[in-house]
Amino acid sequence: MTSILVLEFLSAGGLHGDPAEAVLMPLGVSMRDAMAADLLALPGADLRVTVADCSAAPAEALAARLPAAQAARLGRVRARPGQALLDFVEAQAAAHDLAWIVAPETGELLPRCRERVGDARWLGSSADAQHAAARKSRTLARLAAAGLPVPDDVAGDARRWVVKPDDGAGAVDTVVLADEAAARALAARRAAAGEPVIVQPWVESADSADDSACSLSMLCGPGLAGGAEALALNRQRIRVDAAGQVHYDGLERLCTDPADPRWPALQALAERIAAAMPGLRGFVGVDLVRHARLGWVPIEVNARVSCAWVGLSAVLGRPLAGEVLALHRRARAQEPSDVAA
Repeated sequence: MTSILVLEFLSAGGLHGDPAEAVLMPLGVSMRDAMAADLLALPGADLRVTVADCSAAPAEALAARLPAAQAARLGRVRARPGQALLDFVEAQAAAHDLAWIVAPETGELLPRCRERVGDARWLGSSADAQHAAARKSRTLARLAAAGLPVPDDVAGDARRWVVKPDDGAGAVDTVVLADEAAARALAARRAAAGEPVIVQPWVESADSADDSACSLSMLCGPGLAGGAEALALNRQRIRVDAAGQVHYDGLERLCTDPADPRWPALQALAERIAAAMPGLRGFVGVDLVRHARLGWVPIEVNARVSCAWVGLSAVLGRPLAGEVLALHRRARAQEPSDVAA
């Protein structure tokens, strides 16, 4: 039997006491539970799944929702009081065959988790791809070098500017201002306080409301034509309040149909992103906006499971968790020189 650790950093207690915890925790729990449930539902799979939880996000409700046969293969672990979460990640990964981990980009947590887990057990992107994705500035530099449109390409006609953490997650500490000088001054103050921060033109969408703020869900890895497959176009419910603070109010599916007229451009974009960031593997989420002049403009790349994972296997009628496992096996077969941690 293969044992898999599912650890989502927030629901495992990784941001205990952080102001962002309350905002992000429901998203973390939904991802953790969906990942574990999708693994346990794989037909014929001989798997035992262990989820990491914490007192603020216990996993009992997940166990109660599962069929009895699946619940019997679900385990739960929790960090000891005072135990550093990265130490907990390392110890638990060593006790399992594979580790499927989600963590915010803040403080480059995901690459740090990967270092603790090691190549052989890590379900997800390579160290290089995750290093590039951990900072928005690095991601966009990779994409721009590959000839993809990026937010700076709309600077000449920008009407608004956004200030946000370079390593942020969600819409936390993200502010939109109409005045570029004010935006740059705010960014300078936040940088002086030690925050990794960037300021960019706010990419205005084309006329269609459906294409305002979107995300592209995709699979990446060896064996896929072009290195990537577009799975779903999602609409992100993004709200900017009177003070300019950005809020994330959830996600809805726009399209999963390859016959949709938008699909060829989305599939081409997925392949170009995979080529620009070698080592993307498994589920990848790309935030993007459809600009009237430039077409689809990537805003950031999440080299991990995102909120768009939740429910996607059921929508597509595909065992996506099994496909992630298969991509890992193929990649491992092509990388015999990797050494397990």
